[in-house]
Amino acid sequence: MTRLRVPETPAPQDFTDPVEAVERLQLLYTQATEFLAAAFADSMTHGAPGARIRAFYPEIRLTTSSFARIDTRLSFGHVAGPGTYSTTVTRPDLFRNYLIQQIGLLIRNHGQPVTIGPSETPIPVHFALTEEPALTVPHEGAAAFTLRDVFDVPDLVTTNDDIVNGTHVPADGTGPLSLFTAQRIDYSLARLAHYTATDPEHFQNHVMFTNYQIYVSEFESYARAQLADPDSGYCSFVSTDNVEITDPEAPLETPLKLPQMPTYHLKRPDGSGITLVNIGVGPSNAKTATDHIAVLRPHAWLMVGHCAGLRHTQTLGDFVLAHAYLREDHVLDDDLPLWVPIPALAEIQIALEQAVAEVAKLDGFDIKRIMRTGTVATIDNRNWELRDQSGPVMRLSQGRAIALDMESATIAANGYRFRVPYGTLLCVSDKPLHGELKLPGMASDFYNTQVSRHLAIGLRAMESLRLMPLERLHSRKLRSFDETAFL
Repeated sequence: MTRLRVPETPAPQDFTDPVEAVERLQLLYTQATEFLAAAFADSMTHGAPGARIRAFYPEIRLTTSSFARIDTRLSFGHVAGPGTYSTTVTRPDLFRNYLIQQIGLLIRNHGQPVTIGPSETPIPVHFALTEEPALTVPHEGAAAFTLRDVFDVPDLVTTNDDIVNGTHVPADGTGPLSLFTAQRIDYSLARLAHYTATDPEHFQNHVMFTNYQIYVSEFESYARAQLADPDSGYCSFVSTDNVEITDPEAPLETPLKLPQMPTYHLKRPDGSGITLVNIGVGPSNAKTATDHIAVLRPHAWLMVGHCAGLRHTQTLGDFVLAHAYLREDHVLDDDLPLWVPIPALAEIQIALEQAVAEVAKLDGFDIKRIMRTGTVATIDNRNWELRDQSGPVMRLSQGRAIALDMESATIAANGYRFRVPYGTLLCVSDKPLHGELKLPGMASDFYNTQVSRHLAIGLRAMESLRLMPLERLHSRKLRSFDETAFL
């Protein structure tokens, strides 16, 4: 098969208006995906066409011949120096506001237009059919013809985190504008729908992770109270299977089978609401969730979960504000070496500490009665207590650890890697080094008295961060030497 069928698309064009640029991106994307969907549907009915079917992702391209004089306080919105930069784009409808903002900053900071046109990167047919529920790509061998002989399929060779990890080498001298290519984003959007049982459209800019389903009940109660308040600014609540309510009294049925990471969204019209993800227990789930949510470019994510207290002065129910992380989770070692420091971010730390003070009605030195700030250790062995304690305890003591869990350092490290502001506020649920193990009776009492207050603190912190200007929240501490222009 040598012939190639591609859709007719407009030639590349320069734009100085970001809204018009995004409208052209949408046109190109719609033309490409509708062409692929129609050709695929026809091939499923009438057999393999006599040509290869291909359509391309749209592309944003910027060329500048001078160093820009930009506001050095900003960590994004500009390229490092003269040259040509580009990125492929998917789902312009989903990323419309983000793209308008990022393209607008490029045009303003560099005084140059952006060029919008088709790229040379084919759209895999699986991703083109995302908005076509009636069409399903058959598994290998189920169709009457070999699918990859006719259509492009996902290619993991070109779907990677090279840009994020700082290992990307441009093949043609063109630098990346964005941390993620269109294929990488499409891959994660598909994974998000699978793992969370909610569509990517529902995710909000502020994401909270927890490791216990009991936090979900409290989140739902909070959401219903916000929906009942006409001045709250929240418009709806979304549960698993994309069940969405606007009436605070509307029922929400729990599905018979929960997804691997049940996810819930308290939405605002502009996307500045709060998403809660129950990642369960373990660093693998923590990495999986953050790997995929990162492509949505959230403004912040927080870990609000339980931990083991390591100091005799701690009491069950005390809070732990992480200002450092001891990483023994091992799931990110190949992407982010252990020698890379994971700094605490002042904006997040202040928001969390103030939230503790407001919810607990404590101030100043008195906050130390219920909260400690220090190193949180994250490990990949849930039953670490059963091993010889001499080695682990010595390392924990040398690292000045005050708490131990299985998710926090992973979430913080991936926040650092993906340039997403991060933070951790944990609650002590057991003290294994001091004979207080997590037993059923103790857990029930703990849950009943602390979960509501703990979640309220996380929500209060998120509300505070929502009011913070984006330019201030996205700190330059998370940006590397030669950084992408897009946030």
